[in-house]
Amino acid sequence: MKKKIYEEDLVSEVTKDFLKRQKERKPFEAKWKLNYNFFMGNQFSGINRNCDLENFEKQYSWQEQEVFNHISPIVESRLSKLSTVRPKISILSSDNSDDLNNNSLTKNILNSAYQNLNLNKVIMEATTISEITGTSFYKVVWNSNKGKPIAIDEQGNDLKEGEVEVEALSPYEIFPDNQTISNLDNCESIIHAKALSLNQIKNTWGVDVESENVNIFNFNPVTNLGGLGYKASTFEASYINKQNYAVVIERYEKPCADFLQGRLTIVCGGKLLYLGPLPFINQSQNKRGFPFVKQVCIETPGCFWGTSVIERLIPIQRAYNAVKNRKHEYLNRLSMGILTVEDGSVDVESLQEEGLSPGKILIYRQGSNPPKMMDKDSMPTEFSEEEEKLLSEFSSIGGISNILTSTNWSRSLSGTALELLVEQDSARINITAENIRESVKQIAAQILKLYKQFAVTPRQIYITNSNNQTETVSWNNSNILSGEVILENND
Repeated sequence: MKKKIYEEDLVSEVTKDFLKRQKERKPFEAKWKLNYNFFMGNQFSGINRNCDLENFEKQYSWQEQEVFNHISPIVESRLSKLSTVRPKISILSSDNSDDLNNNSLTKNILNSAYQNLNLNKVIMEATTISEITGTSFYKVVWNSNKGKPIAIDEQGNDLKEGEVEVEALSPYEIFPDNQTISNLDNCESIIHAKALSLNQIKNTWGVDVESENVNIFNFNPVTNLGGLGYKASTFEASYINKQNYAVVIERYEKPCADFLQGRLTIVCGGKLLYLGPLPFINQSQNKRGFPFVKQVCIETPGCFWGTSVIERLIPIQRAYNAVKNRKHEYLNRLSMGILTVEDGSVDVESLQEEGLSPGKILIYRQGSNPPKMMDKDSMPTEFSEEEEKLLSEFSSIGGISNILTSTNWSRSLSGTALELLVEQDSARINITAENIRESVKQIAAQILKLYKQFAVTPRQIYITNSNNQTETVSWNNSNILSGEVILENND
């Protein structure tokens, strides 16, 4: 009876903790939503006092409200450059020849894992998310149901050797205990909340839970680059209301005096699915820790969440849209003209409906002044000047320069000058590139530590020897002497 009361209290406490963190994170989530809207082209939107997204309607029917999206091409160009950031990993070792051989094997094990996990695709997905929201995460875990079969249990089911899994997560799924701590490992606890189908929950934990009406944010910018249109429904269309789903709340607590191995509590639908120590020895000095790696676009001092370059581009994009729309309205006035008429001299309703079409016979009251067009002013030069300034700001803030795409500039610059411009262009996004390198380093370290903990049975990998011949090498966790990794100087 006491155990049941304890479990009920624990489930209630974790659920309340999750709702509290959800409320604290709402202002940051509003910014992510706005970034996503501007990226997808829904750029006449903003955040209200309740941290909800609202769309701005035009005041007059004749107003131009078109979107001239420069944010998406900038993000896509940045992603193209960042896709080449894949650092080489080395393993710390002593001068002992056996250690050097084992570390060479460890490096091959890591390279094999990269290929099997298709890690380049995972890194690209996480980088896309961090470019839009400012922050993304990797979840590095051990899945005992993957890998090659090694035995059969009493029920006749295959027992498998297990394998590492690396998954890219959006910030919508992660809830830290403190929004002002920049380093993930300095948090006392992390909550990972995700919506799973009732069947998946039953198969994984063997517990039946009731369905919840879940609003899941379909954050998949890699496949949505084609766009959902430029209408006000862009963001809302990215939400999917699913039945037969429930939110699974995983709370990871770091080791402390009360829980020397940390604690993992998983609850869903008012029920306790799992309670135990942190499952993975994935930190230095053989300690247990969070199975997450955080990646940011730009670090925000004193804040857990990173800053996206889109946040800095939004004011420029708003100004650019305003200039272009006002410019087009002015051009419409110049081309269509504004007609002045005496009151009662013509049929105004007919003019409003049909306009002044070529060959039209305009009848006006005898004795009155004939209708005439107002004098036309030329297009003010301030429009073009402001437009050029804003385009320049897009390049400088976005970290992507279009100077090399200009034929005139390319012809007039020497080879040395072009090389300097390329270096300067790359240096603008170097901070983001360094963040990706650090994330890859942490992922590699966690992968090796998971192999050290779980890869107890012999495994095989294929490597290329010094004679460029492929050979099969057998290994297990005893071959991994060190889980400490460093980045090589050259990418």
